[in-house]
Amino acid sequence: MRTDFLPFSPPSIGEEEIAEVVATLHTPWITTGPKTRRFEERFAEFIGTEGALAVSSCTDAMLIALAALGIGEGDAVFVPTMTFCATANVVEHLKATPVLVDCDAATMNMEPAQLEAAVAQTLAEGRLRPRAIMPVHFAGRPCEMAPIVELARRHDLAVVEDAAHALPARHDGRTVGAPLDGVTWATAFSFYATKNLATAEGGMLTGSPDLLEEAALWRLHGMSRDAWNRYGKGGSWYYEVVRPGFKCNMTDITAAIGLHQLDRLEGFQRRREQVVAAYHEGLSGLAQVELPPPAGDDTHAWHLYVMKLHLERLGIDRAAFIDEMTDRNIGTSVHFIPVHAHPWYQERLGHTETSFPVAWQEYQRTVSLPLHPGLSDDDVADVIDAVTAVAQAHAR
Repeated sequence: MRTDFLPFSPPSIGEEEIAEVVATLHTPWITTGPKTRRFEERFAEFIGTEGALAVSSCTDAMLIALAALGIGEGDAVFVPTMTFCATANVVEHLKATPVLVDCDAATMNMEPAQLEAAVAQTLAEGRLRPRAIMPVHFAGRPCEMAPIVELARRHDLAVVEDAAHALPARHDGRTVGAPLDGVTWATAFSFYATKNLATAEGGMLTGSPDLLEEAALWRLHGMSRDAWNRYGKGGSWYYEVVRPGFKCNMTDITAAIGLHQLDRLEGFQRRREQVVAAYHEGLSGLAQVELPPPAGDDTHAWHLYVMKLHLERLGIDRAAFIDEMTDRNIGTSVHFIPVHAHPWYQERLGHTETSFPVAWQEYQRTVSLPLHPGLSDDDVADVIDAVTAVAQAHAR
């Protein structure tokens, strides 16, 4: 057993990031400025799209994308219930209504047939206007986008991807965050401390030039000029407020970290894939657990390694399993408590825990194992040994 605790997902910050932050602090510009612009340009190039807009979180990226689309009261936005609450919360912030959709039991992504049924029911009821679909690429596994895009085209819906987990995922030859043909689209990324590219807090929005131009107004108080344009050399003090915007711009300090994290992203991805391969090999013969299914020809970003317990083969529940992993000095987590299980959404939308039976069933048996580039081979072996020991000790 380990003598020290193995954290679930610490950031991988190197000396290059630290030096860049220090250098930024020695400049006269530390908020949104030249390094933020450089980060946006390099990120857009990496994804393969025309532009990107740096913000303070993925939540804000989704928020300003929906605001740029004019979504508001009386509108319906289709959101998977198997996601972090932020995906639904941003819809609420704009006084629109999140219409929740159940997940696929294997991939945990939004189930296309359930999405189709939710859109049809919303249209039949006539109470809300369907406006957008927000697919979430769960754990870094790309959604099957073809049926989502086809449905969006048919009903003139925008597609706003929650790609908080999905850098650098690819599906059908498309990097997640690149343009989607035939629909109005946007993609939101997260750079939170646990993410594949981490800047402590931060996010990025990609989309069409027109959408990003509108979203940029919502990013900073609806002002026609940001601070760099006003206070930089040759800038003008004059600005106009043209939208009731938010305050969610990225700083150059954050972008300084992001520039070097982007340089290291491909190496991070290779190490994540190595850890996943070791987990697959080390745990594949364990009858008490179910491992994530392969991603086929897609590139899985492997933000999370979500293992599922066969509870019928164990004498303990998920909470006790996690407690025993903690006792063995292994950090774990659970992804996610479904949106419909939270009190706000139960009261607001009238759901119960079993309203979305697949998500509710899968939630009760998921355990996320440590997965980050800083894991050594010995760390990975310790995780495998701990899972095996707990499962075998409580096997039925």
